[in-house]
Amino acid sequence: MKKTMTVKPETAPVTRARRTEFQTRSEGEDLIIEGYFIVFNQPYYYDDMCEEVIDPHALDNADTSDVRALVDHLSHLVLGRSLANTFTFTIDEIGVFCTIRINGRDTDAVNLHARVQRGDVDQASFGFDEAPDGVVYEDLPDGRIRRRVLRISKLWEVSVCTFPAYEQTFVNARSREAAELKAATLRAKKNNLKRRLKHHA
Repeated sequence: MKKTMTVKPETAPVTRARRTEFQTRSEGEDLIIEGYFIVFNQPYYYDDMCEEVIDPHALDNADTSDVRALVDHLSHLVLGRSLANTFTFTIDEIGVFCTIRINGRDTDAVNLHARVQRGDVDQASFGFDEAPDGVVYEDLPDGRIRRRVLRISKLWEVSVCTFPAYEQTFVNARSREAAELKAATLRAKKNNLKRRLKHHA
């Protein structure tokens, strides 16, 4: 039997989260959780001065061969796996629409389905690696900046989350990306201050 090897990332993947409109339903004996886990061209806010958007073509050349569906990004709480066909997704003009088939013998998964169904849990998140030079920074008219992700090299997982914890999860990004973001944020704040001083002069 041919074995499939999955190479784990050397550093924690970048994660992003937002509120979404999950749908729950039954299909035969299967329980289903589905919804958009990634939305294109919609801002993810993580700083007063910064927002981030995922470009509609960011996943065009990404490795999406083996994606997991998790709970709160926890690798031991697996809801489904694309390679096992227990989790499927499609990419359209809106974003990435995911369908998770809940294992009826997995108590954690069944309980999560019930929480989503009641509306207690309504956050979608995803973990990915950015491609080298796959990000550009744009100055916005109000003095803020937009970080646009143009290319994702690998999509590792999507998660159903209780809290988005955007700022905390961004801390787990690779140091190069964190440094770039810090520099861009500082530049935006300086530019905003210059505009104010010029306006009041």
